[in-house]
Amino acid sequence: MMKRPLIQALALSLGVFAGSAAADDLMDRARGSFEPIPKYPPVIDGNELTQSKVELGKMLFFEPRLSSSHLISCNTCHNVGFGGDDYLPVSIGHGWQKGPRNSPTVFNAVFNAAQFWDGRAADLAEQAKGPVQAGVEMSSTPERVVTTLKSMPDYVERFGDAFPGQDDPVTFDNMAVAIEAFEATLITPDSDFDRYLRGNADAMNEREKEGLALFMDRGCVACHSGVNLGGQDYYPFGLVTRPGAEILPEGDRGRFEVTATASDDYVFRASPLRNIELTAPYFHSGAVWSLEEAVAVMGTSQLGTELNDAEVQSIVAFLKTLTGNVPEIRYPILPPSTANTPRPTDMVP
Repeated sequence: MMKRPLIQALALSLGVFAGSAAADDLMDRARGSFEPIPKYPPVIDGNELTQSKVELGKMLFFEPRLSSSHLISCNTCHNVGFGGDDYLPVSIGHGWQKGPRNSPTVFNAVFNAAQFWDGRAADLAEQAKGPVQAGVEMSSTPERVVTTLKSMPDYVERFGDAFPGQDDPVTFDNMAVAIEAFEATLITPDSDFDRYLRGNADAMNEREKEGLALFMDRGCVACHSGVNLGGQDYYPFGLVTRPGAEILPEGDRGRFEVTATASDDYVFRASPLRNIELTAPYFHSGAVWSLEEAVAVMGTSQLGTELNDAEVQSIVAFLKTLTGNVPEIRYPILPPSTANTPRPTDMVP
């Protein structure tokens, strides 16, 4: 007859083995759907990230004189000290106008398949041109931007260094390419979830792992996968149950406004979830401030599932493991205006 201590020891060892196998299975499943953020910026086709180009792009990102008022820069709506956005439901632009949508974070945007909620820009360089020209945002023109930049000798020299061999390097296109180069460096690696994906099972606690399992089992992963846990494709908002008009305004038809295709009505790019705890308020409308409420809304609207409070809390715990190491950015010293620099326009006529 097997002695009781031996039976107990065997049962304990089997339990440990089963627990270890389950933990390995969860990690393997996660690795099948997600990728850690790389330690270094990715390679961008046609845009080598040279030091001179990145430094120029940083200056331009913080340069308010790209706006006609000399008050609004890229950083105004994509504040690198604020999670990469502006912590507002919708951004405030030229003439104190409200923009139509919540400002997406600039952090890790380089990993998105396309830019903007409706994907109308293929890459960060194309995206950088939009707000500068939008009347509701920076309200400038390519011609004014080029005149402004050429009026300052320091910028002329820096464009020459960043784009060697070009006869006339100070162009609107090169402005956008330089901003893209800087924004490509704004990545946030080494989150707890990244370390877990790289094999450190202790990087996440049991509640967070439970949330990860729920995130996959309930179907969140269908739209939020890859390195950014989103940002890769487009999906109808209100797939199962349409949320209220305060969350999904009827006047904003999403990707339909880009493609004019009926199947794109109220379709939006799946929001990247990296650093999600830093980027409230949520959704393209910016109508929800609580991450818990956002998770619950997604459960009912996209999955047709009413998540209970424990499930919501576990998923939120997992989402908080997506907060990575935010880069420390020092505000650049910008060159002074000259007599040839266009003067600012009034914000309010």
